[in-house]
Amino acid sequence: MSRLISLFRNCDWILLPQPHLLYCIFRNSVQIDAKAMQDQEKRQRKPAIGYTRTSSAANVGEDKDSVARQRKAIQAYANRAGFKIVAWFDDPAVTGADAIDARPGFLQALEMIAGNGVRTIIVETANRFARDLIVQETGWKRLQAEGIALVAADAPDSFIDETPTAVLIRQILGAVAQFDKAMTVAKLRGARERKRRKSGGKVEGRKSYAERNPAMVEQALELSQQTPRLSLREISAALAERGFKTPSGASYSASAVKSMLGA
Repeated sequence: MSRLISLFRNCDWILLPQPHLLYCIFRNSVQIDAKAMQDQEKRQRKPAIGYTRTSSAANVGEDKDSVARQRKAIQAYANRAGFKIVAWFDDPAVTGADAIDARPGFLQALEMIAGNGVRTIIVETANRFARDLIVQETGWKRLQAEGIALVAADAPDSFIDETPTAVLIRQILGAVAQFDKAMTVAKLRGARERKRRKSGGKVEGRKSYAERNPAMVEQALELSQQTPRLSLREISAALAERGFKTPSGASYSASAVKSMLGA
């Protein structure tokens, strides 16, 4: 009955000539079927997790486009390939050489996977998963052993095809990414050293906590002088309660608090 009512919607069956009435009913029928197909397609989309990684703290923040660009590429691929991104996990200021066990965001993704049955993680490119060849291969093998599919949006078969040729290509690309990262680091180090020799002052790519957020460091120092003495993790929790958190919204690690106190 509801479908019949929908077919006659916007069709004045009393005033319209019969051919026009039939056309109106046919048009509504096509629109209803198309919407039903779209709804069915949405329901049938496979769930997946989107993962982003930004290696430098300088590229982290609302005014930076690294995470937004990665998410856009991942979402575009998901739309094409029939996936639905059910959650996003980010690892800001985490290098591509860090093992997946040392990445807070990636560990949270694995915890979610263990609980909700999602079996696919999508990254923008293979080197966003890892720039170090060993980390890339061992991390991928671990995911594969746990039945988790890793997909690179720019080359979906990178971590799926296991033919000798595909494995060789993936390993070569991983080695190239690792070499490219090492060359970039070496060039930046050389540039800083040349500038330091020329200026005679401090030249570093990343500012200290005192330079970036002096108010936070002041609060950390104040907390460290309380009695009874607070641990580094307790200071971190207290900072979070006062609104001082990492760019991703998490509490600072104990090592970060230690750096603040030593600033």
